[in-house]
Amino acid sequence: MDYKPYAISWNTTYRCNLRCSHCYLDTNALTNQSVSELSTQEGYKLIDQMAELNPNLLLILTGGEPLLRKDIYDLSSYASQKGMMVVLGTNGNMIDDDIAKKLKESGVTGIGISLDSIVPGRHDTFRGISGAWDDTLNGIEACRRQGIEFQIQTTVTKENFNEIPNIVEFSYNLGAKVFNLFFLVCTGKGQDLTDITPQQYDQALHRLYDIQIKYHGKMMVGAKCAPHYRRIVYEHDTSSPLIRAYAGGCPAGTHYCRITPEGNITPCPYMPNVSGNVRERSFVEIWKDTTDFQTLRFVNLNGRCGVCEFMDICKGCRARALATTGNQMDEDAWCNYTPGKYGDKVIRLSTSETFGTEENFTMNWSPEAKNILKQIPSFGRGMVIKNVERFAAKNNHQEITLEVMKAAREEMTANRKTAFPKSMNGNKDVHLIENNSQLQENEEIPWTEEARKRVEHAPDFVRPGIYKLMQKKARLHGYREITSKFLSEIRDESMKLASRRIKNIGFDELRMDAWDKAKEKLKSVHKKEVIDQIKTFLGERTARNEGIVTKFQAYLKASDESAKRETPSSPGWTAEAKQRLEKAPIFVRGRAKKAIESYAAKDGVAEITVELIEQYMKNIPSFVRNKSQ
Repeated sequence: MDYKPYAISWNTTYRCNLRCSHCYLDTNALTNQSVSELSTQEGYKLIDQMAELNPNLLLILTGGEPLLRKDIYDLSSYASQKGMMVVLGTNGNMIDDDIAKKLKESGVTGIGISLDSIVPGRHDTFRGISGAWDDTLNGIEACRRQGIEFQIQTTVTKENFNEIPNIVEFSYNLGAKVFNLFFLVCTGKGQDLTDITPQQYDQALHRLYDIQIKYHGKMMVGAKCAPHYRRIVYEHDTSSPLIRAYAGGCPAGTHYCRITPEGNITPCPYMPNVSGNVRERSFVEIWKDTTDFQTLRFVNLNGRCGVCEFMDICKGCRARALATTGNQMDEDAWCNYTPGKYGDKVIRLSTSETFGTEENFTMNWSPEAKNILKQIPSFGRGMVIKNVERFAAKNNHQEITLEVMKAAREEMTANRKTAFPKSMNGNKDVHLIENNSQLQENEEIPWTEEARKRVEHAPDFVRPGIYKLMQKKARLHGYREITSKFLSEIRDESMKLASRRIKNIGFDELRMDAWDKAKEKLKSVHKKEVIDQIKTFLGERTARNEGIVTKFQAYLKASDESAKRETPSSPGWTAEAKQRLEKAPIFVRGRAKKAIESYAAKDGVAEITVELIEQYMKNIPSFVRNKSQ
């Protein structure tokens, strides 16, 4: 069998702007540039050697934080020009519109962004930096604005175990093309964490299967570092394409490997056993001849994994075996399956049906159809070609065109087999594997029946405005459907904003005479009439809206207390200083402002000037400072 790499993870740097508690990299190197990092020229040479084995492989540029490498755009551009599909693995905190645009221009086809909770504080704790959640969301929004596809990557822990369905839904509403659930391997800083139990592991995978059914055709949902998932999928659906990726189970050392910042090669990011260094030997030589890799390819598993009927589909996580026993071929202790339930014979898939099938054209393909193939990872192309040509032959098509590919996909989707892009309209809007097209500016977003009934109770004079506002808000937040829950979120957001504005006007509490005072300040007759309508409407609905009034009063009180806390310690800003701050990207502006005001308050400064900003900037963390300058 020809063992060639279909995907490679390259940790391009140790440097990082976060302090994640589960990181598998060297804990002492995260904040400093490694003097032994591969240079740009060494990176080019490495990419050339990768291309000798597979010029169409999936290259994952990660870190650390890869955006801390100034040559990351050069490396991605060079690899994409070789024919590789380049994706970036990042925490998203450094991405703004300019960076997203540069990544797209340098050939990056997608970005994997880590998000571990929809509760900001929980995510920040996991990532080790306050404000990380906000910066990640800002990065995602920048990707959406610039039209670069992204996927959400979540590491499951005991803390977010019960939150996974909500994170998946949140990711879908953000516009993610893919959601991947990563299962922690206790290495690096993560070795001090307590992983979820084997029972929770199994439960999470069963739950994930149900979730991927829910999002089928909308967003790809998958599991990483969890080869058992293929066994669970097989139990539900033996024809599912999810069990055909990386034929042979865990891909470590067979179709996948990792490269460290200084050029060491390991079978996967969670396996520390170094098989060679690209400064000393060619990547091609290391890949083909290394003992560790050969051991993983000619499988001789121990324990339950060695007698399991699913060894060909799963093979267990070799990194967990190595971490727990010191032998990468031992059984995976985090699998609680007892072999034999489906017989004593090993369940094998036909090699003609699996991902990794060699590309073999037997029919003519139009240039447009071949362009679509280029958007598919190399390990999936052979399977796509085979299935599309089978469809074409059956239906007497003489040439494979976009229309034929689309028809083939529709038939395969009906049979629950999907292995190529959903959108094939010309050369535009091509998405990998499953399409989840971005909302267009004027696209009508559907409402659930429950949400529509809620708005029907609104007065006639505001109902059209609510419909229009909710459409705008849903597009802004990336929602594909307007639900009752979404209406509540926007209502609370609006109430908080209104509460602050009411306090600024001078109202201390929610009273009916407030409308009369507001009307006195208006000159527009139409606006005065609207206020009268609102006052009458509220007067008739006082009892029904008691809960809303109570919540509004709570927001008013919170706004008042917040103002009392902040006013004494918040110094003023000169006009020039405000202009200087506005030049900073929006995703770091808030943190920079907070840090500067904190320093000013400690120094007893009454007003912040441009000179003080420059002085305080020296004390702000470099990744915020660099973006603010």
